[in-house]
Amino acid sequence: MEPVTLITGGSSGIGAATARALLKQGHRVAITGRDAGRLAAFAASTGAGERLLTLAGDAGDEGHVAAAVRQVVDTWGRLDTVIANAGYSLPGTLEDHDPAAMRAMVLTNVLGPALLVRETLPHLRESQGRIVIVGSVAGTRNTPGNLYSVTKWAAHALAENVRLLVAKDRVGVTVVAPGVVDTPFWEERGGTPATALTAEQVAETILFAVNQPEGVDINNVVMRPSGQTG
Repeated sequence: MEPVTLITGGSSGIGAATARALLKQGHRVAITGRDAGRLAAFAASTGAGERLLTLAGDAGDEGHVAAAVRQVVDTWGRLDTVIANAGYSLPGTLEDHDPAAMRAMVLTNVLGPALLVRETLPHLRESQGRIVIVGSVAGTRNTPGNLYSVTKWAAHALAENVRLLVAKDRVGVTVVAPGVVDTPFWEERGGTPATALTAEQVAETILFAVNQPEGVDINNVVMRPSGQTG
């Protein structure tokens, strides 16, 4: 039976590249995103038909996350892999940030993955599936006043916390922490640096974790483009 994967933030960047790769591999894939138009455009570009489910909603909203998980399971009857990818960064430092924007980023980047895990664990225990949390090199090293970095440190901590919770249930947990990636993240920052990974390269690393044989659990992958020193 075709495995089922749910990806948050799946209409662009790493999420979209991962969805394409999993569809090509034979998964049935559900993706979430805030913009219904972007979700529809992505769906049309894949030609995946009923093997792709698009779900508009906020990854940091408890009701939206619960509804998305319920719709996936109601549609396909199972859930094998969840990928907590939704997240974003604010330009500047916490000295510049609007407090409302800070709150929204923390909700998406920290509460969002926690809500996803909370809602999906019963199904993943049944399938002995896998959880992938997309972290960042910013979650392994600090930079001055970088609240995004704080949220990614929290996401990395969540991954290990969840691993300890579910290891006995044979549910795999992986955090994939990329460095600079050529995604829309850089549009407000003057363009992508010359040294950058592609979203597709990160997606292949996520698939490496997802495709491990039964009994093997890849827990932490940090990846940088050659030449990135920080």
